[in-house]
Parts: sequence; structure tokens; C-alpha cells
Amino acid sequence: MYHKATATHLAATVLALLALCAPELPAQSGWRPVGNWMIDRSLAAPSTGPVNRVWYSDSGSILIRTASGRIMETNDLETWRRSGATPPSEPAAMIADLPEPGARVRAAADSVLYAVGKFVYRSENGGASWDNLTGYRGESILGTVLDLAVSPADSDQIVAAGMDGVFRSADGGKSWSGLNQGLPNLPARRLLSTPADGHGARIQLIDGSVVEWQPGQKIAWTPASDPRAEADLALRETLSRRLGVRVTAIATFGSLTYAGRIDGVVMVSDDGGITWRSAFPFPAGPVDGFWVDPQDPRIALAVFGASPDSSPGPRIHVARTENGGMFWDPFTSNLPDTGVHGVTVDRSSGAIYVATDQGVFMTYADLQVLGSPPQWTPVAGLPAGAMDVRLDPQGNQLWAATDGYGVFSMLAPHRLRDPRVVSTADWVARATAPGALISVIGSRVDTARSGDLPIPVLTSTDTETQLQVPFEAAGSALSLSVRGGGGSMTLSLVPLEQAAPAIFVDRDGTPVLLDGDSQVMLDAMHPAHSNGRIQILATGLGRVKPDWPTGVAGPLDNPPSVAATVNAYLDRQPVEVTRAVLAPYIGFYLVEIAVPKIVNSGPEELYIEAGGQASNRVRVYIEP
Repeated sequence: MYHKATATHLAATVLALLALCAPELPAQSGWRPVGNWMIDRSLAAPSTGPVNRVWYSDSGSILIRTASGRIMETNDLETWRRSGATPPSEPAAMIADLPEPGARVRAAADSVLYAVGKFVYRSENGGASWDNLTGYRGESILGTVLDLAVSPADSDQIVAAGMDGVFRSADGGKSWSGLNQGLPNLPARRLLSTPADGHGARIQLIDGSVVEWQPGQKIAWTPASDPRAEADLALRETLSRRLGVRVTAIATFGSLTYAGRIDGVVMVSDDGGITWRSAFPFPAGPVDGFWVDPQDPRIALAVFGASPDSSPGPRIHVARTENGGMFWDPFTSNLPDTGVHGVTVDRSSGAIYVATDQGVFMTYADLQVLGSPPQWTPVAGLPAGAMDVRLDPQGNQLWAATDGYGVFSMLAPHRLRDPRVVSTADWVARATAPGALISVIGSRVDTARSGDLPIPVLTSTDTETQLQVPFEAAGSALSLSVRGGGGSMTLSLVPLEQAAPAIFVDRDGTPVLLDGDSQVMLDAMHPAHSNGRIQILATGLGRVKPDWPTGVAGPLDNPPSVAATVNAYLDRQPVEVTRAVLAPYIGFYLVEIAVPKIVNSGPEELYIEAGGQASNRVRVYIEP
């Protein structure tokens, strides 16, 4: 039995959390932002991408120019908007005594001067002496500063711009705050991975560093490591020095390596990089990326950025090889004449997606068959050009990294032609169990059956439908025959187990975990605590005792218990399961665990088992 207050909070929380696992609602674009535009680099405030100029307008607003050339303006220190202003000439103030060699001086009123070098300095006596405003243990709390502006209305109000964004001080540099919260300037270059097994989305920035939006994170992207990305970067640098020309993209599968150069030449090595052959006679810009078929690496796609060459004639932006780079076929077709920076493929459906300066485009093609170049269609809705595009490992979600505006995800459009049955908890195709929630993604379903057994349809949109597996389902597989907007169809068999647990997660990997006492959702800002309790919302735990009818929410009083044995593991160590029962919403189960005494703070891996079957791994933050 739930305590009355706990039951009320839990019911309200479950209903609120339906937004996390409910079907994707039809929207103008379908894209959903993941994370924000800031990076935690342990500076004075969260940072963002490079900004190389800053100045004040006559009206007192602050304007900047990002490294990508965007002019942005704010007059409230929170909201940034595009501006057509032109940066003024850089102000110059010549003095004899600089705080460090090469420092640039900015004059203010009443003999107040500021200087920018490795650090930001202030002088109140015309440069006779200087105070370091940003030094801490030999480093700058603002990172590398490239420009500084002084308010014409108040010499204590200054704004610094640099490699880590924009920072402001209202007290002459004694304290600093960031202006990066609403500034769309995240310098994403590559999508390295999508959320899975307790890890979040990872991207590589323009400078080659890697950051991650950790599940449950609320503040900023955090520095991370990616061995594959680091190895590719090192190989590109080594090859660039060896060839005397910059290598801009590389992909390696076994002994076969594709390398692309800034001059548009694609090189291929069959022996692990010992010898190379080059070919690509088409006019093209720098090679920006590859997709290589993991089943047959002789099949590959190369994409090319915008060409600096202004000579007339069509440009190649996408090319395909079927024979390990011996010959390449143009695949550009009707794509706009713009830079293409990334490519990904769903091999089973033949869907191809490319990231371009004009957004994401898609097409369908059999890469093993020669034929006419495919016709591309836009996947509209992104706020800026796309720098990279990626599918999750199961090809269910499409991810895009944009020019400055961060990362977005959506239901992969090819699923509308190729619906799939997945666990509602995390959109992964896996075995299911009696009582579990499953989703048909890519299709509206009005009625569903498995043989003679009706399957309740809980919610349905044009892109996703939620079903509950009947508690009386039996056998080794569930055969789904459905009818909906697209007519009747039979979907692939879904393995049926006594239990197939899955912890609910949001699309960015944030798990649905609650504090056992306060019912607050746990995340990086609200961690669990030693000797406390964590409530896990899951599905797929199988039958319950006493029996409970399908399609009915669990009761608040005396909820049925899970029939299977449920275990839980924190940091791969077993922890006590205090209860495992139906939750007060259809298809949801609640597993409560006791948190042992924890010595160190930080994220821990959490998963559950039911009937000997393990769930997905999620991340939980714990403090002593």
C-alpha cells in the first residue's frame, strides 16, 4: 500500500511523465532540441563557441561577431537576436607600459584603462600600474579573450569576448557572469554517438574536443572523451603531415581506410594506411565526411563541402563507390549547390540522410545497384544549416548537429514507410512481456491483435501508437496484426518472455527515477542520497500477483506485486529491492530500491533484472 501523500504525488508524477514516453506529437517540424548551447569548461560561467568581436551600440546594447560570422545583439543581457550591424574598427589606445607584451588597450573615462592579453587587466592611473582581473592559479577564468568593450555610460561595465564566448562584469572586473545562456553559438562539428547505456549524446567541436550532454544534465555540455574520435583526429594529422596537404575526413573499417583531402581528393588504402591510391575526377570542395557500409566496407558514400572554386559547372556534393574506391558515381542529383558535411544511412530501408548548409535532406537508394542518381527531399524545420547527421543504432531516431544552434532529434522519417515495434520505455526493439508497454513507431494504429487475442490501443498519433501487451499473452512470440490509417499490415514477430524489463528514459537518455521520500525526479541537479530510496519507473516486468486486468491502471491502494524475482544493481553491485509493484498508470511498474552508504559523489550505473532478464543501463547521480 502507498502512503496517501506518496500515492497522490506518484500519480501526479506519472501523469506528468507521460510527456516523456507518449507518442511524438505532430509538430510543424518534428525536430526536438537536445541540450542547450553552453559548455562547462570550469570557467567563470558556462561557455560557448568562439566570439572574436564585441562592442556597444549607441543605444547601449551589446553586439558580437561569432567566429562563424554571425552578428548577434542583446539589449537585456538574456536574449540574443540576429543583427545587420557592421563591426566598428578596432579601437586603439597607445601607452608605454603594457601589463604583458602584445596586450591591446581599451580606454575608458577618468584615466581608466583596460588591457587584453592572456588575462584582462585594469588600470586606474592611465597605465602606470595594472590589476589582473581574470588570473587564477596562472590561468584565465574567462579562457582566451580576443576582444573587450567598455560601456560608454559606465567605465565599470565591461564585456569580454573570446574562444569561450561572452562574459560581462558590472563592477570593473571584480566579478564576472556569462552571457552565453541564450547565445546560439555551440560549435558542433560531428555527432559521435546518441544516448545509450547511461551515456548521453556526444559531439565533437570545431577544435576537435569532445563534449557530452549527460542524461539528467540541466546546465551545460561537459567535456568527455571518445577514443575513436581521438584516434581519427590523430590519424588525420599524421597523414596531413606526411602528404603535405590537409586531410579533412577519414573512415577506417578493418584494413580498408578512406581519407578525404581539403582539395576534394579521396584516397583509399587497402593495407591499413601503408600505401594509398587517389581518385575523384569530379569538381568538388573539401571532403567533409564518409559513410561506410559496416557489412561491406567496399560500399561507401563521400560528401563534400562548399567549393572555394568559382569556375562554372556543376559541383559534386555526394558520391558513391561500390568497389572500395576504384570508381565513384555522382549522387548529388537535385541537391542544392551547397556544402554537404555529414551523411548517414539506414541500410535495411535504403534511407540516406545528408547534412548540408541548407539543412537535412533525405533520399532512398539501393547502394549495391547501379542506377540513376536518387532524388533528394528536404527534412525541414532546423533553425540553421546542419553540420552532421546520424541515426541511432536501431535507425529509429534521426539526429542533427546544427551550425551554432545545437543538437536536434526526431523520429526518423523513413520509419513512416517502415514501421517498427519497440519498447515504449526507450524506443529499442527488444523482447516484450505480458503487461508491457510497446510502441509502433511510424504508423497510426486503430486496432491490434495477436492471433485471436485483442491488444489494447492506449494512445495513437500519425507517427506513433502505444499498446499494452495483454497479461494473458502466452507463447514464445507476439505476432501483431494492426489496422490503421495505412490500412492493414502484419508486423514482425516480437519475442515474448516472462519478463523483459526496461527503465523509462527520455529521448536524451534521462531516466525516470524519483526520490522515494519527496517524489522529486532525480537528475544532476537533484541527486539521490546515501541511505535514501530511489523509485524506478519501468515496464516489461511481467505478470503480477494477484492477477490484474489488461488496460487498467494499477490501484493506489494495495497495488499488485511483480510475480518474477526483481533484482537491482547500482555500480554493478546488488542493492536491496524494497518493493516491485504496478504503478498507477497502465503498463507502468514501480521498483523501489534502498541506496546503500555511498562515500564518493557522482554518477553511477543503475539497472534492474526481472526473471533473470536485465534492463537497459541508466545513469543516476548520488551524493553521500
